[in-house]
Amino acid sequence: MNNIREELFKLQDKKYMEFQIKLIPNVNPETIIGIRTPELRKYAKEIIKSDNYVSFLEDLPHEYFDENQLHAFVISELKSYDECISYINKFLPYVDNWATCDQMSPKVFKKYHDKLLEQIKIWIESKETYTVRFGIGMLMQYYLDDNFKMEYLEMVSSVRSKEYYVNMMIAWYFATALVKQYDLTIPFIENQKLDIWTHNKAIQKAIESYRITDEKKEYLKSLKIKEK
Repeated sequence: MNNIREELFKLQDKKYMEFQIKLIPNVNPETIIGIRTPELRKYAKEIIKSDNYVSFLEDLPHEYFDENQLHAFVISELKSYDECISYINKFLPYVDNWATCDQMSPKVFKKYHDKLLEQIKIWIESKETYTVRFGIGMLMQYYLDDNFKMEYLEMVSSVRSKEYYVNMMIAWYFATALVKQYDLTIPFIENQKLDIWTHNKAIQKAIESYRITDEKKEYLKSLKIKEK
């Protein structure tokens, strides 16, 4: 583990560190080394090839934000679905920011849609902010195209949270659903199935998309809810 940390500090970019401190305000700035994402992804692949990943993934919690980022990228490279799920479930309770949560995207998930869906349902029902966010993110990534079902919209719309980073992901999910499955998604907006803030944020993000027609954007604007 110490060797990995030494290597991370060799990759430090202090200007990028200053940028990241502003980008992720809820993370202790003293834990941010400042390593660019391409460098971390490259190093994650090296760790996988060296078979040094097991000891690293078992060594929780990490001290530095960049170690958590590296952890997410190592998990994303695992080729065994069961091993991947095991390590994700061990790691998610320690995820404390949107960047680590959103950048963890295991390649192996593409091959296991049925099994993954059952796990997503468990994540979404969690009380942990970033576990819920991760579950919704995976539902958005893998189940809005050929694997889409109406019940997934119901699943996400039923989530109620006071956490900003959960509600932002719900809004992102529905904005993306409006792009990919407009006819089936628009009733959820028309019938106000989301809380007011998330409803309006979903509309805002959808309107910002170049993949939605101007006509639909005007209609979506008319569906915004005025907050009291």
